Amino acid sequence: MPDTPANQKAYPQPSSQKPGLGFPIARILVVFSLAVGTVLEATIGPYQGKQTSELALLRMVIDQFQPGDIFLADRFFCSYWVIAALQARGVDVVVRLHQCRTADFRHGRRLGPEDHIVTWPKPQEVPDWISRAEYDAMPARLTVREFRVRVKDKTKRARNLVIVTTLRDAKTYPTKEVGDLFRQRWYAELDLRSLKTNMKMEMLRTRSPEMVRKEVATHLLAYNLIRGIMAEAARAEKVKPRALSFMGSLHTVRAFEQTHLDDPARIEADLPRLLSLVGKKRLDDRPDRYEPRAVKRRPKPHPLLRMPRKKAKKLIKRGIIPYTKT
Repeated sequence: MPDTPANQKAYPQPSSQKPGLGFPIARILVVFSLAVGTVLEATIGPYQGKQTSELALLRMVIDQFQPGDIFLADRFFCSYWVIAALQARGVDVVVRLHQCRTADFRHGRRLGPEDHIVTWPKPQEVPDWISRAEYDAMPARLTVREFRVRVKDKTKRARNLVIVTTLRDAKTYPTKEVGDLFRQRWYAELDLRSLKTNMKMEMLRTRSPEMVRKEVATHLLAYNLIRGIMAEAARAEKVKPRALSFMGSLHTVRAFEQTHLDDPARIEADLPRLLSLVGKKRLDDRPDRYEPRAVKRRPKPHPLLRMPRKKAKKLIKRGIIPYTKT
């Protein structure tokens, strides 16, 4: 976001950047609907500092989860405290085992090959973000299910993943189905890309923290409107919303808006046609798609600004070039 004193105070820049050269950065946690891709809940906080991690942001919205929900997340959220708090609300969990934990399938109650029920004791150390009363109210132990799945993609690369879940009935929830459910967590990464990159939310424009929050909320609203139209179009076409292209839908809605902006009656009359057009923006079936993690587009050959802009302008006024190409 713009480098203003107000933004810097609310959302300080990373300590690795020198004053006057960096930008304020915010951290956003988003809860997506797996079926449709809409934003169900979101919260914003500073990028760094005390109580600014994704876990801290999750605690701010955890009350929004309802009994019967399934919390699907990556292994950063494989925490005793997260699972205990969600279970207290009647919410089940499917996450990848945290890298600091080890699954030993020789112990616990065996359900099948590399599939067992284990008990996690409550950590002895009381975190600084929780009161002693809240700590004592937490269960003394958690009973969870751990199982291993092997994933092999088109690149011939095979990975072993250990999944942790509170769905402990192996007959009702077979390992293959729960493993397939976890693989759909990747939709969250695609939804974040749509929200940040396709909706142009990576670089904010507003110069005060209050307007930053409003700008983020506006992006979330517009994103959900597109997802809502996609859901209606998918229902009309009798396909799943995930089968439709977000970018194709976004371009179609923008074109529709430009020709119907000043005529509400025409919008209502042509809405079925819009849904039909959006319903035709299908995605190819691309399981285990892979792409090189490299950028094809070359950046502009400008040097980096390595001092505050005001200081650089004073040097330029004196005829001194304050930077070199890198």
